[in-house]
Amino acid sequence: MVLKVAVLQKRSLNREMSKNVNIIISYMKSAAENKADILLLPECFITGYELPIENKNALADDSRLIKTLCTAAQKLQIGVVATAFTQGKTTPQNSAFIIDKTGNVLMKYSKVHTCDFADERCLESGDEFKVCDFHGIKIGVMICYDREYPESARVLMLKGAEIILVPNDCGAMRPRVQALSTRAYENMIGIVMANPNGENQGNSCAFSPICWDRNGVCVDNKIFLADEMTEGLYYASFDMEQLRSYREREMMGNTFRKVKAYGDLLADKIEAPFIRERQ
Repeated sequence: MVLKVAVLQKRSLNREMSKNVNIIISYMKSAAENKADILLLPECFITGYELPIENKNALADDSRLIKTLCTAAQKLQIGVVATAFTQGKTTPQNSAFIIDKTGNVLMKYSKVHTCDFADERCLESGDEFKVCDFHGIKIGVMICYDREYPESARVLMLKGAEIILVPNDCGAMRPRVQALSTRAYENMIGIVMANPNGENQGNSCAFSPICWDRNGVCVDNKIFLADEMTEGLYYASFDMEQLRSYREREMMGNTFRKVKAYGDLLADKIEAPFIRERQ
């Protein structure tokens, strides 16, 4: 079994939701023609990543636009990770819907680590990391700032994720790309990120968890790394049989962790030098 992920490196149109959905469908068609299983979009592609946004202007879970993407997924036989600002209880959330090849919404994930130090402080954060079964493959999602925290990928791994898909929209990508390679290595999971193109942006990428062969010889786990400016589709293929075999024999992930020493990770006390406004 091979999972082929199509990755869109492109900036969408702010507040032009219908136009953005048409753009998504056009790329779904191209990805389907290239035998991709699922299309990964950058962060908040349907709505555009522009803040602030009022709750009434965010996307409803039962929006006709989501239904349109579900219909397209069924027709084209390709999944899609549809991203948008969505309606929360009182303020919007930053969310991703995983839609499978039959047009079913498998899960909605809302960004846990909202950027409360910046414009995203107006958003309602999610409170749970989620994993779904995408045609026999366990997929998790973390959105942009989520990937700055190793706990995000770790929890997804503990929940059974084999592949993590990362909708993203930010710059200064070099250390962030390196961190994604590490997340793949330490959790023995595949990771794919989509970021809009642009100066100091782009760098959409994919990493395999496989970092050495059966003889212990190191191999490059990078599947692809885009440049900053090129707009369009990139592809990452994961041989799930090979990936699962590696996870069954190697010693990272949830193998020899000493969890009795991890209690401090759940403490909510914040001390200098990490004290910030609005915490």
